[in-house]
Amino acid sequence: MLKSFSENNILYGRRREMGFRYNKLRGRIVEIFGSQAKFAEKIGQSEQIISAKLAGNSSFTQDNIITWSEALDIDQNDIGSYFFAR
Repeated sequence: MLKSFSENNILYGRRREMGFRYNKLRGRIVEIFGSQAKFAEKIGQSEQIISAKLAGNSSFTQDNIITWSEALDIDQNDIGSYFFAR
């Protein structure tokens, strides 16, 4: 049986119905750096990568979480509220 495009996307993780919310993380980026572009420059990633991660279109690696947390001065006890908010 053929599946629709959206069903395939859900099956293969391309669409996240119950994804994480990054509003707090986005706010912290603006608070500390003023823009996503300046933050991207600081951590050596493109602005497109930053945008994709904040939109939930690209996953965070453990290294990403550590790098971002250090650059944004996020205490390790607070990481969950920035990277795993639902």
